[in-house]
Amino acid sequence: MEQVRGIDQKRRKARGAVSNTPGRFDKNRVEVWDGWEIEEDRPGFATIVEDEVPRSLINYVTSPDLPFDRSINPYRGCEHGCIYCFARPAHAYLGYSAGLDFETRLIARPRAAEVLRRELSAKRYKVAPIAIGTNTDPYQPVERDRRITRGCLELLRTFNHPVAIVTKGALIERDIDILAPMAADGLARVGISITTLDPELARRMEPRAPSPARRLAAVRRLVEAGVPVRLMVSPVVPGLTDHELEAILAAGREMGAETASWIMLRLPREVSELWQEWLAEHEPGRAEKVMARLREMHGGRDYDPRWGHRMRGEGRYAEMIGQRFRAAAKRLGMNGDAPDLRCDLFAVPPQAGDQLSLF
Repeated sequence: MEQVRGIDQKRRKARGAVSNTPGRFDKNRVEVWDGWEIEEDRPGFATIVEDEVPRSLINYVTSPDLPFDRSINPYRGCEHGCIYCFARPAHAYLGYSAGLDFETRLIARPRAAEVLRRELSAKRYKVAPIAIGTNTDPYQPVERDRRITRGCLELLRTFNHPVAIVTKGALIERDIDILAPMAADGLARVGISITTLDPELARRMEPRAPSPARRLAAVRRLVEAGVPVRLMVSPVVPGLTDHELEAILAAGREMGAETASWIMLRLPREVSELWQEWLAEHEPGRAEKVMARLREMHGGRDYDPRWGHRMRGEGRYAEMIGQRFRAAAKRLGMNGDAPDLRCDLFAVPPQAGDQLSLF
């Protein structure tokens, strides 16, 4: 597996991670460097997609920081390549790196809808909103051909099951034909995350995600179709994007987003090292300030994983960002809560061979 020294900038075009250090569970962690630096033309890193048949799809969560208790993920890994992605360390459980592997070695679950049908049909199942896109983006480029997310949405529609989606992908517009009628019944809502309005900075931080302008256009399309949209300023990067907070909210409101939220940059496990490598290459003049702000909010550490602290941090700087967000959201009329998704419409559709009721 290639190490930092072996990955030149040309090969990393349109990729976020600077390195590909082996995952923390890899028993064969080695670094070989023979001392020679020989220039040679080598191809970029292709995206490899492997299939997986999950035994279960619904992931139940107990975190008090989250507004949902269950989620599904049609994919593992994410080709968007956002360098700051908190989900990167999860790739280590697959024996892959949180760096380039996370962006280039994807796992698809083509039978996800089939597994989901079985879980929703179980007599013990109790309905509550399902979140999609909480770990990796359900509308990353591979979804265009694989259509696994769409298959899950089609299934949720047949069950009248409530769903909340988080994405950066403009591909979500393709599924408005499903989401619009679900939203009309109070069964669907969408969160679109925007980190910066600067297209050049976005391209470096989120190399294969749609541009900020394209994501804003997707907000408008969804709203015009009757799908409620939350504008997510996520993550706020201290010393790099924090000055854009009010402008991002205003841009989202102009496109029709009615509610908003924010999350501070999080650097769990391998993400801290990856992020600092990225800063050193792309923003060396701001690196020290960015990390100083983050450590100020986490008691001198790069990250504090405690519930109630990890999403926002603490201290004067974190409080200032919170105050700015609340003031801007109130001024723009985005400070309300979205209506609860309906759970009373849920019903298991009849299957072939089922005995029909006489009444």
